[in-house]
Amino acid sequence: MGFADSPPQDGAWGNPPTPPRGLPEIAVDARTRGFLWPGEPIGGREFAEARHSLFDGAFTWPVMTARRSALDHNIATLARFADRHGLAFAPHAKTTMSPQLVRAQLDAGAWGISAATPGQVLALRSFGVPRVLLANEIFDRGALRLLAGEIGCFDFLCYADSVEGVRVLDEMAGDVPFRVLVELGHPGGRTGCRGQDELLAVARAVREAQGTELAGVAGYEGTHHEAAEVRGFLRDLARAARTLAPQTAGPMVVSAGGSSWFDLVAEELAPLTGEPGVTVVLRSGAYIAHDDGYYAEHTPYNRLEGELRPALEVWAQVLSVPEPGLVLAGMGKRDVPHDIHLPFPRAVRRGGRGPAEPLTGVTVVKVQDQHAYLDGDAGLRPGDLVSFGLSHPCTAFDKWRVIPVVDDDDIVIDLINTCF
Repeated sequence: MGFADSPPQDGAWGNPPTPPRGLPEIAVDARTRGFLWPGEPIGGREFAEARHSLFDGAFTWPVMTARRSALDHNIATLARFADRHGLAFAPHAKTTMSPQLVRAQLDAGAWGISAATPGQVLALRSFGVPRVLLANEIFDRGALRLLAGEIGCFDFLCYADSVEGVRVLDEMAGDVPFRVLVELGHPGGRTGCRGQDELLAVARAVREAQGTELAGVAGYEGTHHEAAEVRGFLRDLARAARTLAPQTAGPMVVSAGGSSWFDLVAEELAPLTGEPGVTVVLRSGAYIAHDDGYYAEHTPYNRLEGELRPALEVWAQVLSVPEPGLVLAGMGKRDVPHDIHLPFPRAVRRGGRGPAEPLTGVTVVKVQDQHAYLDGDAGLRPGDLVSFGLSHPCTAFDKWRVIPVVDDDDIVIDLINTCF
């Protein structure tokens, strides 16, 4: 069963109905990066049913793959974590913007899906997502005009951290008010009110406007780097929630959570779920693919029992070994994330054939548009195929429009697409 073929299931926490089926068919042709398909276009379902090996000639290099067993494991792991702690889960779609993976998260019980931009909200609506939390402020009048006409057909929440933001929402509202979470921030952080007094002033503006209603509070703890700072911020958020709870219109939503501190989010905010009408919403996103770099270092599963598994890798060919200790691979900034760490060489297929063997003693030291510079002596030669692990999945998925999904034998069993 592929991601797009999995049967719908009703999720926990009072989910809206499962989104409608009938996503656009993926098509593969000569323009599809990573695929070697010079003939007539072929549908993604038909391509996947052929069960190509990643190495049987249906692909060209570089190509990024997603491992199905790791994706399934990670989706199930965070769904269990949220359920065990009584949290609603709205995984952040900005990581993948893949309709197939969003559907898999909803089928695993997600309460809704988070977005970062108005464009992502509209894309998620086109996927049929029934509840979207825009974890950001919105001033885009064109998008608000469209969304105002959609409210009533789906559940939409957004942030405000200023009176100006409330005024725009009020101006653009239709017959149904926009449901607003007042965002708490911290000095030197990202968006969000700087302190309780400012938060209460914005909440008052939300309550007084005709086109908005106060739905709760939200924040992002990930701009802190120490556990004590994270706990302090989350306690401030909990205090704000308790202050505003009597003023919200209907049940209250309290939301936080990236992929680095969701254990502390559960510890500090889950107690709020014992209060009447409070839903605590976790918004982790990068967890779905995890990685071999930043999140491998920062995942809460370094502190908790269990694990997340890296799902993404890029295969690229060695193009040149022009001098001792220098290897050039055909992979660069257009293919791999490079904003936090450079890719990590993991395995090699000598001459592009035969079994993969572990690759050690080699480091990527620089990437250009289409080249990666490797330093080290592991006997790499032109034509070798090298597997690279990645760091920061949020800047990996956006580089690929169609991604082959492989099983643990590197057989392509599905395709997913991205909509950035």
